[in-house]
Amino acid sequence: MLEIPVIRWGKPYESLEKTEVVHFETGEVLAKVHQANGGMLKMDRRHAARARDALRQIPIDQLIGMAAKAGDLYLNATLPLGTGTQSPAEFCKMQSATTGLPEHMCAANMKKNYFVLTHMREILDALTRGLPLDIFTRGYGTEDRGVMLSYQANSPVLGMVLPSNSPGVHTLWMPVIPLQIGLVIKPGSQEIWTPFRMAEAFCQAGVPREAIAIYPGGHDVGAAVMETCDRTMIFGGLQTIEKYQGNPKVQVHGPGFSKILLGDDVVDNWRDYLDLMADSIVLNSGRGCINCSGIWVSRHGAEIADALAQRLGPIGPLPSTDPKAALAPFTVPGQADAVSAQIDEGCQQEGVTEVTAKYRNGPRLEKRERCDYLRPTIVHCTSPEPTLANSEYMFPFTAVVDCPQEKMLSSIGQTLVCTAITNNPKFSQQLLDATHIDRLNIGPVKTLALNWLQPHEGNIIDFLFRNRSFQTSPPPAH
Repeated sequence: MLEIPVIRWGKPYESLEKTEVVHFETGEVLAKVHQANGGMLKMDRRHAARARDALRQIPIDQLIGMAAKAGDLYLNATLPLGTGTQSPAEFCKMQSATTGLPEHMCAANMKKNYFVLTHMREILDALTRGLPLDIFTRGYGTEDRGVMLSYQANSPVLGMVLPSNSPGVHTLWMPVIPLQIGLVIKPGSQEIWTPFRMAEAFCQAGVPREAIAIYPGGHDVGAAVMETCDRTMIFGGLQTIEKYQGNPKVQVHGPGFSKILLGDDVVDNWRDYLDLMADSIVLNSGRGCINCSGIWVSRHGAEIADALAQRLGPIGPLPSTDPKAALAPFTVPGQADAVSAQIDEGCQQEGVTEVTAKYRNGPRLEKRERCDYLRPTIVHCTSPEPTLANSEYMFPFTAVVDCPQEKMLSSIGQTLVCTAITNNPKFSQQLLDATHIDRLNIGPVKTLALNWLQPHEGNIIDFLFRNRSFQTSPPPAH
């Protein structure tokens, strides 16, 4: 039986308390994970400065090279894991078995992570706007124009409270090690695999082991990460966002409410964009915050919803080993029931029609012994008023919303990714000026199509470092 220890600043720690990680469908025990507790993490916090000190002994340029080597190891090598080893194929199999994400999607997410690690130089160059990277090591330096700059690390480590729903979130923290900031990671209970494999790949590539700590455990561990780290990333729902909104020490990643807007000048040609809309909804099993959860149009809403329903409605569960599998199960008991009931309740509101029901073979909710599936669901809303017009769920769900173009920006609400398909300069400028859109695509771009040379959700440089004024006196004359 594979046993996975706590990693306390690079040193494995065996705990008396262990949790079994099981296959979502069969219940087979796949591994035992040693458990940390909040007190342990608080005690270890006193060593956090050593993580940054160890990394600052290595030039950022070398760490970038190590990141590229780590990417190759992560994607291709058999790496140590606890009491055993894990090949790339075994990694995908295990990740799929605990999260429910089909194996081919796990492999695709590995390639995303590999891309980021092997293009770290370009990514950091873009994030820092071309600043000399040794400024972040020394704390000060001059840019090309000779202007003195100073950047001070807000924390020697970044805390991470990670989810289990989508392995793709790990791209957000990969630049941290090359920036000479240590990592304190609380992995998701079902997706422990990526943090451990990534950490081992970094260390095999030459990164000091004392720069990374991994604390599997319960909610008290997540709370301790938030309490002890001066900078933390956390993932959660609307409650989490509301709790930490405005806290400069916390970067919250929650629902995206990502949308596609068809401008008046192109909406009559909506069939040209049907593939783009369908892929934005269903790829990665609809689990990501960058999946499309709303399509806003001034006309043809019922037709668009019906066309999408015809395409997505027949999709059903397939084995996670099937390369055509498009759906991931809900592995938390009762979660799929609650989501399906919410949608049914929302469909009772005036102006809401579920369009997929007539195209799927069976009910939306398919219950299994140890997990449940929700089939893709498309609803049509005749106005922005119904609850489902701006809702998001962890499966392929989208509301096609009728709304005049001039009212779209005042109605869509906070939006992580907005793909606006239009050639109208005035509408394009209004979109550019909209402060409630985080990532804007103008033109036919899938909501999931990320440009890694631009920040996904906030610039991690601005989060980890403080730009401050700095001067030095001239050297004394001799």
